[in-house]
Order: sequence, then structure tokens, then C-alpha cells
Amino acid sequence: MSRAPNYEFQEWWNKQRENQGELLSENPNSLLTVEIRSPTADRTADKDRTRSARQLSWIYLLKFQQIANSIAFITNGFVSLLRTANRRITTSDSPSDLESRRPQSRLYRVIKVFLVIIVVLLVFELVAYFKGWHFSPPTVESAAEVVDLVEYLYANWLEIRANYLAPPLQSLINVCIALFLIQSVDRVVLVLGCFWIKFRGLKPVAVVEYSEDVENVNVEEYPMVLVQIPMCNEREVYQQSIAAVCIQDWPRERMLVQVLDDSDDLDVQALIKAEVQKWQQRGVSILYRHRLIRTGYKAGNLKSAMSCDYVKDYEFVAIFDADFQPGQDFLKKTIPYFRGHDDLALVQTRWAFVNKDENLLTRLQNINLAFHFEVEQQVNGVFINFFGFNGTAGVWRIKALEECGGWLERTTVEDMDIAVRAHLCGWKFIYLNDVKCLCELPESYEAYKKQQHRWHSGPMQLFRLCFVDILHSKVSWVKKANMIFLFFLLRKLILPFYSFTLFCIILPLTMFLPEAQLPVWVVCYVPGLMSILNIIPAPRSFPFIVPYLLFENTISVTKFNAMISGLFQLGSSYEWIVTKKLGRSSEADLFGMMENESQPLAESTNLHRSSSESGLAELNKLEMNKKTGKHKRNRLYRKELALAFILLTASVRSLLSAQGIHFYFLLFQGVTFLVVGLDLIGEQVS
Repeated sequence: MSRAPNYEFQEWWNKQRENQGELLSENPNSLLTVEIRSPTADRTADKDRTRSARQLSWIYLLKFQQIANSIAFITNGFVSLLRTANRRITTSDSPSDLESRRPQSRLYRVIKVFLVIIVVLLVFELVAYFKGWHFSPPTVESAAEVVDLVEYLYANWLEIRANYLAPPLQSLINVCIALFLIQSVDRVVLVLGCFWIKFRGLKPVAVVEYSEDVENVNVEEYPMVLVQIPMCNEREVYQQSIAAVCIQDWPRERMLVQVLDDSDDLDVQALIKAEVQKWQQRGVSILYRHRLIRTGYKAGNLKSAMSCDYVKDYEFVAIFDADFQPGQDFLKKTIPYFRGHDDLALVQTRWAFVNKDENLLTRLQNINLAFHFEVEQQVNGVFINFFGFNGTAGVWRIKALEECGGWLERTTVEDMDIAVRAHLCGWKFIYLNDVKCLCELPESYEAYKKQQHRWHSGPMQLFRLCFVDILHSKVSWVKKANMIFLFFLLRKLILPFYSFTLFCIILPLTMFLPEAQLPVWVVCYVPGLMSILNIIPAPRSFPFIVPYLLFENTISVTKFNAMISGLFQLGSSYEWIVTKKLGRSSEADLFGMMENESQPLAESTNLHRSSSESGLAELNKLEMNKKTGKHKRNRLYRKELALAFILLTASVRSLLSAQGIHFYFLLFQGVTFLVVGLDLIGEQVS
């Protein structure tokens, strides 16, 4: 049987003969050169080369397909972004859109003017770049000799910015850098204090502990506790908050629950009343209160409740906002710390979030609040015995509230107000990092922005009102200095000021005024280090460190605007909008405990409960119909969009001058502002 011809070998042989002929014709001395090769190796190498040549087209096709897929992915994402932006721009003029009906704020008008100036400067710099003036800048003398108006204007611009604009900008940069470093040192000290607490095992110790034996309990050992639940149109969370309080492991004759309903929605009022009646029939001491004159927001609500005659029979008051769900043993874990500490006014507990992993916005909020509770509150509680009351999930001694003047309606941060006045009266606070109270984070940027506006305008209102009281108080000068310089100025005023000014205004300006220098370590290294410190209490969030850094700079525009509004008593400083909640919670566990709690009363209250629950079922139908009739949609945020264009314009200027790290920071920060401005972060609605 004849062997099949080896065409590959013949082809290789022919090529070798051709190569040998070419070499002989070009170099006759090549006959003297002897090259020893391994026939097996040559055959394998040439065979591989032959196969590679055959597969070359397929490789190029695969690479082309990958490039095409990447381009298609980027194009689809860009088109989707444009469609979303176009849809939200076209629907933003709806009469029902509150954002579109608001008058333009002063800050937004300033940002618009700044944007126009930046765009004009970019056009000027582009002309100069294409004319090559970035290599050899013209002078006024040389430009006067050339009949070119643009060159003459550019030469004068260079002289003006070098002699008149850059020096004051550099001075402002130096001031902001100094504030930035001071705030960074404060943050490092707080983190070191937290490490010291963990290392030494420092934490408050309760003098007594309440027994878990419910049958053989001496009721007289349990102090009288008043529990307050202030709420306003809390349709989504009223049931779970009332239930979590009513199932507290505390003698019922030693506890009274006040549901302080400020709702102006009649349907919500009916739902809450029915819920209160249901728990009354189960033997819980619970009252429903509704104010006819709703003044003073939450502070007015709490003040009205504390004016009741029966309050004098109670020693402590626990406060829970409508979305908070304390554990069943909350009172047993907090009340014992008051025993033996007659100068203790407040026991504050930590917040835990049921929806911290819901979306990117909640993850970023969790980083901030984890640092606040784990580091700020704990360090201040251990070393100073003072911190700002968080407004909920805390227990107050009623005597301390009365001695410092009670709830006042002068600011939108009534919790911080009462804490400052109690501290000035000599009372002490305790923070319990181990006791957690479940609550909910705002999942939409709209709700988060309104919350942050209130949280940052209120402290400036309060600082302006109580500055003189702090100076004339009887506490030591160390406590006065801590309250003025650290508690108010550094953490409430300086932080939003330099964050917005340094990274949203000064940095873009330095691209067009290169004579003023902003060091790289200020833009990149120190903020990166501070972000790492912030994320230590929430180590699972470490992959989100870059989005966190960019988002903190983005939300700084809201914090800065709120700080200015509160400091100078502008129109929006006294605005109070209830943070929107979605009712996300561990409802299965909660209502399981409710059923266990209600079983002993099943026989005695069967008739009343059935009638109550039938009425509640009708109200729940009304609630569901109300929900289905609501239509929400995302919004456009003008300040964020204007700042996005400013930063992206500055990034183009940075690219022309090859600024390196500044370009990447401006680009990514501008994209972050654009995403937030289009409301593409957080809960997405139609």
C-alpha cells in the first residue's frame, strides 16, 4: 500500500531551496558557513508556523469580534444614558414635579455663572492649543507686533491670570489645605481612640442586670418607662414600629406607649388608630395622640406629649422613630445603666440597617454611618461623656429633659439641641455600641438629599443660637472648646466647606489658572487614606472605596448649601420633609413574636380581636388601593448636573496640559456628578 504524499514537507522543501538560492546569489561566501539544525525541531517549528498562518484569519476575526462587542457595549450604555437623560429632561417640566417649580437657589445661579466662565476659558485654551501657544506662550510685547487680535488677547490673559488671579487663588488653596489637614488629623485621632477602646476593652458597665425569669419577677424593681413613637404619614412602617415597642420584655404595668401621630392624611390616621386599638385589646398600655395644631415638627410633637399630666409618674422616656424596631430586650439592656449614675441623662444605642445592601446608595450610607457610630459616638462617649443625640433609639432621664428646658422648636435638629443644653447643664451621656436597633436607610437619592440637607442646616442654626450660651455656661473651658471647635466648627462647618470648595471649585479653576498649584497628595493620596480610615468599621464595603470617595465629594454640594442656609437663616434652612421609607424590615420574625405575644390573650379577647382585625382588613385594602394609585418618577438635579459639566470641562483642559492624576480625578468625579444629577443612583422608579 503506497504512502500518501506529504504536501507539507514538499512545500517546506521548495521554500528552503528558494531561500538557499537567494542566499547564494546575495552572499557567495555562505558556502563556507555550516549551520547544524535538528530536523525534528525545524519540522515542528515550521509546522507550528504553518498552522499559525492558517489560524491567523480566525484570530483576527476573534479580536475584531471582541472589539466590536466592547464598542457595542459602550455604545448601548451611552445611548441608554442619553435616552434616560432625555426622558427625564422632557418630563421634568411637569406641573407635579416639585423640583421644577422651585425657584433657582443662589448657589445654583453662582454655579451656572461659573460654568459659563469655564466653558469660555476652555474655548480660549483650545484655540491657543491648536495654534501651538502652549509650547511658546506669547507675551504682550510680541503679540503687539503681530496683527492678531486673538494672540494679543491671549497674551493679556496670561499676564492677568499670573499677576492678579493666581495669587489670591493660591492663598485660598493654602487655607483649604490647612483646614483639610486639621480635619484629617481629627479623623486619625478618632480612629486611634477607637483602636485604644478595642485594645483595652473599654465600655460602660451596668450596675444591675434584670432577670429573664418573667414569672418570679419583682415589679417594683422595674422603673416606670414612657415609650414614644413620633410619626407623620408613616404608612409603610407604622405597624412594625408599634409592634416592636409593644412586645418589649418589660412589665406592662411599668410601661406606657405613646403613639404621637402628626399625620395629615386621614387614611393613615385611621390605620394607626386601628393598630393602636388592636394592641390595647391585647393588654398593652398604649395611647394614640394626634395634634390639631401641627407646629414645631417633631420637637413640637414631643413637647406636646411631655406636657401630659401622667408623665410625672414616669422616670425615663425611650424614643423611637417610626422606622425603628428595637429588640425585645431593648429596655432591659439600657435602663440598668442609669442605676447608680444620678448624673446620667442619656443612653444612646447603635443603629443597624435592614437594607444596607439594597443598592449602591445604601452601601455608601452604611460606610458613613458605621464610622459615625463605631468611631465618633463611641470615642466621644468613652472619653468625653458627650455626643450628639441621634434623635431615636435612646433613653432619656425625664428629670434631665425638664432641667435643661425640654424640647424646643427653634431648629430642625431638636435632638442635637436637647443634647447640647443637657451637656451645658452638667449631665453625662453613655453610648452602647453593642446594643443595636434596626432601622431603614433611604433608598432614593431624593430622600437622602433631603435628609442630609436637614442634618447639615440644623447644626448651623443651633450653633448660631447657642454660641453665647456655650460661652456663658458653667462647664470647663476644655468642654467649651471641644463643643465650639470640634463638635460644631470642624465637623459641621469646615468639613462640608473644604470638601465642596477644594474639589468642586478650586480644582477645576487650577486647570485654567495653572500658576496656582494644587498638590497631587491633596487630590489623591490624603483623601484615599481618609477613605480607608472611614471604611474600617465596615470592612465588607472595602470594594466600594472609590465610589465612596467620589460620592462624598458629590454630596458635598448639598451639605455646603445646607450649611450656608442654616448659618445665614436662608429660606430652606427651616424646611422639614419626612424621610421617605419603604417598610423594609424583618417582618417575618417581628410578626412571629407578635403572634406568640398574643396567644395567651386569645381566649379572652377573641371577639374583640376578630372585630378589630376585620376592620383593619378593610383599612388595609384602602391602603393597598392608595399605594397602587401613586406614581413616582426620578428627578433631575440641576446643581449636580451643572457641576458635572464644570468638572468634565476642566478634565478636557487637564488633558490638553497632560496633568496626569488631575485628569483622571476630574473625569471620574465629573461622571459621578452626572450619574447623581440624572438620578441614576439609588432606587430607580419610572
